[in-house]
Amino acid sequence: MNSPLIQLLVLAGIAIFLILRLKSVLGTREGFEKPPLQQQPEANKSRRDFEVIEGGPDPDITDHVAEDSDQAQTLAAMKRVEPSFSVSEFVQGARGAYEMIVMGFEKGNLDEIQPFLSEEVFETFVSVVAAREDQGLTIEAEFIGVRETTLADARFDKDTNQAEITMRFVGELTSVVRDRGGDIIEGNPNTVKRQKDSWTFARVMGTDDPNWLLVATDA
Repeated sequence: MNSPLIQLLVLAGIAIFLILRLKSVLGTREGFEKPPLQQQPEANKSRRDFEVIEGGPDPDITDHVAEDSDQAQTLAAMKRVEPSFSVSEFVQGARGAYEMIVMGFEKGNLDEIQPFLSEEVFETFVSVVAAREDQGLTIEAEFIGVRETTLADARFDKDTNQAEITMRFVGELTSVVRDRGGDIIEGNPNTVKRQKDSWTFARVMGTDDPNWLLVATDA
């Protein structure tokens, strides 16, 4: 084999070696590699993700009452006085308060629920529990859960900022009443009863006190 041919083969081998090395380091444009994204001008970005429609419906309100209802307008007035007020958070809190207050009343543990009751409601509860004790009656109850929660009405006094929201609850619980001897005179521990209540909570909007008080109860 002559010398020029040997040199050509050596050069070809070097070229192939360099190509393979470059591929191993840089990779290729084949397969799933995505082309570089082109930078879009800021002016071409869609504004739909940033636009807030003023005067449009508030989902925090329309999730609970009809958009054009008097209740919706009343809740909107409350939020104008106190922008941080959330109807959804109120409904969730009222649901939790319902269970706590029902069980506190059933078991006679009124001291635990007094901070959540108006003076009038608390006095009513005290009189009922005292009457039960005078008769030697005790109640054993277990709360199963809240089946329905509905915002039924809302009222707002713009002069005093006094707000009232009425909630309807459908709760499920077991309850039995025992006499002094421990005999059951009402209810069944194995039967779940459905209880419907309409409760009104009140608070002065725009104040530092965030607590709503139960001011009225109606079955």
